[in-house]
Amino acid sequence: MRAVLIDIDGVLTMSWKPLPGAVEALHAVRAAGFAVALVTNTTSRTRASIAATLSEAGFEVGAEDVLTAPAATAAHLAEHHPGARCLLLNSGDVTADLGDVTLVEEGADVVVVGGAGPGFDYAALNRAFGELQRGARLVAMHRNLYWRTDAGLQLDSGAFLPGLERAARVEAEVTGKPSPAFFAAALGRLGVDAGRALMVGDDIESDVLAAQRAGLTGVLVRTGKYQPETHENASGTLDHVLDSFADVPALLRPAR
Repeated sequence: MRAVLIDIDGVLTMSWKPLPGAVEALHAVRAAGFAVALVTNTTSRTRASIAATLSEAGFEVGAEDVLTAPAATAAHLAEHHPGARCLLLNSGDVTADLGDVTLVEEGADVVVVGGAGPGFDYAALNRAFGELQRGARLVAMHRNLYWRTDAGLQLDSGAFLPGLERAARVEAEVTGKPSPAFFAAALGRLGVDAGRALMVGDDIESDVLAAQRAGLTGVLVRTGKYQPETHENASGTLDHVLDSFADVPALLRPAR
């Protein structure tokens, strides 16, 4: 193993507060010589904002270490829908990570669905539905059903996306996890093959099993959105299950 891909929310932090032992564990992983990439479907903050918040919390992180679903979406749009006019449905300002993407309120070529929040009301969803009926393509930053905060589980856009797909009779192009292209982009940045990397996440399907299908070693942690019943009903067999990210350095030690 030469590289570690790490989800942020629910693995390193909860509501942006460090989980026990996470700061020390990330330091130990770096000190052992592993390349690190923080890969997140978080759509409420930019890469720079995420890095600044983590740095203030004690993590050794810079913006160059972070790959977000919005950044991956910008790359996807540039490659597959160059020059497209995009209607963005998202809670949080991530325009800095979207780069040169053209955002409009109507007459869209592409409807881009980010993360859920107060903005996911009937009017917003219906406006997106209208654009899809008029022929717009549908791009989703992820399919996460929920995430965990210090107030408990909160619904995410994956709970709404199937309704848009069925109503408009379209299928979303997914750019963040569990898209294989997202993992490939992270590995490309690190210059490491999938067989020499592991992915640590709290989402069994989008983080761990998706990474395993992409050729990485998967590590599930029992923090964040982890639920025993979801684990029991997982669609595949996990490579490793740990109590928390604090246990990752010990897992990596024998491989060195």
